Amino acid sequence: MPVMRTLAALAAALLAALSLQCAAAPFSVQMGPERVILDTPPGFSDSVDLSSPRLQDLAASLTSASNRVLMFALDDADMRRFMNGDPIEMKRYLLAVTPKGAERERASTEQFARIVSDSLRDLGAPVATTDYIKHLETQPEGRPNLFAELKREPTVMSVLQATRLPPLRSRAWEAPMQQYLFFSTTLLLVHGKTLRLGVYALYNSPYDVDWVKDTMVRWTEQLQRLNSR
Repeated sequence: MPVMRTLAALAAALLAALSLQCAAAPFSVQMGPERVILDTPPGFSDSVDLSSPRLQDLAASLTSASNRVLMFALDDADMRRFMNGDPIEMKRYLLAVTPKGAERERASTEQFARIVSDSLRDLGAPVATTDYIKHLETQPEGRPNLFAELKREPTVMSVLQATRLPPLRSRAWEAPMQQYLFFSTTLLLVHGKTLRLGVYALYNSPYDVDWVKDTMVRWTEQLQRLNSR
């Protein structure tokens, strides 16, 4: 019996590893008459093709009901937890969506510029501080805070945001630990389609903020290369 359990565990590990490798390949999404190529940054795997109701509901809860989820990517550690039936931690994840009502329409660069302008107006002015945590400590839980405009080009716009989450209490007798979520929001025009990309990280150190910025840049450039033809 111990041998059988060991073989079963090895088989499960190999299956999980194979699933991660397969999920890491670029894939296409049909959007009206166009096909948009998507891919995940290294260390992440898309979960949409797993057809898990739990992950589908979770992804849908992270965006507006008017959006279609194109990609909900977990880091490899969380994907292994999910494949093993364990709870995922979601310390870092990525989301790509598109407006359902505009999937069959083709946006020009002028129309995209208006979308960007409207989105930035809705966000308000960036907070004039680099002490993000000090500012977030004064904010209501769940309120998004705009800290910086990271990139603006004719076909891409990206901003850095963060919010204060409800405190986490691991055990009843422990003091609650404050949580902060940093994320970049990116609007990207590819093949006339508007994508909204999100890179998310729970804050443990300033490195996590840098990781959000760097990952946003690399992922956006990656998608632009894949859709350059």
